[in-house]
Amino acid sequence: MQVPLRRTPFRHLLRLVLLLPLAACIAQAPPAYTVPAYQTPAAALPEVARTRVGLLLPLSGANRPLGQAMLNAAQLALFDRADPGIEFLPRDTGSTAAGAAQAAQSALGEGARALAGPLTLAETGAVAAPARAAGAPVMAFTSDAAQAGNGVWVLGTTPAEQAERVAAAAAEAGARRFGLIAPDDAFGRRLAAALRTRLPALGLPAPLVVLQARLGDSASAARDLIAQAGPDGLDAVLLGLSGERAKAAAQVLATAQPAKPRLLGTVLWAQDPVVAQEPALADAWFPGPDPATRAAFDQRYQSAFGERPPRLAGVAYDAAALASRAARGGMAPIGEAMLGADGPVRLEPDGLAQHGLAIFSVDPSGEPRLVQPAPIPGAS
Repeated sequence: MQVPLRRTPFRHLLRLVLLLPLAACIAQAPPAYTVPAYQTPAAALPEVARTRVGLLLPLSGANRPLGQAMLNAAQLALFDRADPGIEFLPRDTGSTAAGAAQAAQSALGEGARALAGPLTLAETGAVAAPARAAGAPVMAFTSDAAQAGNGVWVLGTTPAEQAERVAAAAAEAGARRFGLIAPDDAFGRRLAAALRTRLPALGLPAPLVVLQARLGDSASAARDLIAQAGPDGLDAVLLGLSGERAKAAAQVLATAQPAKPRLLGTVLWAQDPVVAQEPALADAWFPGPDPATRAAFDQRYQSAFGERPPRLAGVAYDAAALASRAARGGMAPIGEAMLGADGPVRLEPDGLAQHGLAIFSVDPSGEPRLVQPAPIPGAS
């Protein structure tokens, strides 16, 4: 059945070079997503032998808009690298583990040699077994490290990576005694584990940690941390919280003696209006993507597709580029830094991706201020 197409404001070159092989490979009918339409060139393009890469995306249901944006970002990655030897096979996961497994099997059955996606931890777990059996590397979008390793790479920025980066920056600025307030869940426990590993490696004492119930009283947790610190106080406190909970904890910590500690946060603070407007969080530090690189990606995406991309589109861009390199080379490009949508990124042998994260400070203007640029992962 013919796939319904809609026109989008693509540049002529992007239409001819990139989208013809992509549109031809989408075989599910009628699909719940769209690919850009264009005019067929008068002269046939020369036939090129192509290596196939599966794109496992939520192309239907509630996550359809995100899946479409991720598909767009993957197309942009292919165009940016001008590689006519790669053909994408988009497959709809339906945002379920069973759907992701079926999507992976479909792509692998049609010759995909690497997979970009899926979105969540549960979907990644369902995809891992058939991908490993086929010897196809998986570049998953999740930031949960639980599935990393043995041919699966987690491309999202993990809690551990965030904690290590911002703690190292604070230590460089003179902080010696650290504390952590975070929810008592997988996210909070991974922040705690990262600090307990990273701080001793820097020659610093282990952090004081308060993990609260997920919907617990953050102000009470802050008072508990201050009590544990005693008269010596703390130099820096990482808040694995956002919104009103970060605000409540910060207001209590602002009264800490003998001095207010430097407050630290996570990448979630970059787009948190409550954090930006809270006086107690002014000048607090948090990690985030390289601003210049991300701005350039946003501009290219908007020029090609007529709208600004969501934050997670950058992960799809990186995953598509890395999966293409893995498919062409027969293995994942471990140890090689690549400039992705959000800055430099490098695959590690353990299945994690190391990102070059910048450090920002919260500014009352609502526009974070750059404190430290993003380093190149693995650079000495």
